[in-house]
Amino acid sequence: MATEDVESEVTGTVWKIECKVGDPVADGDILLILESMKMEIPVICPEDGTITEIKVKEEEPVAEGDVVVVLEV
Repeated sequence: MATEDVESEVTGTVWKIECKVGDPVADGDILLILESMKMEIPVICPEDGTITEIKVKEEEPVAEGDVVVVLEV
């Protein structure tokens, strides 16, 4: 199996993590929610897989392009 990095599309703060390591996820699932400029921005799963790593914690700042989750696809 291959892995895929899921990146933040905006600079912001991790507001809520909606998954945990080992969870099966599907294309379109919300993996986590970022807060940026007082808006909630979901990070969407790009394809079916399993969460192998979560690289951020709630309330942690992230920059655009930072890897936030790793999937096994």
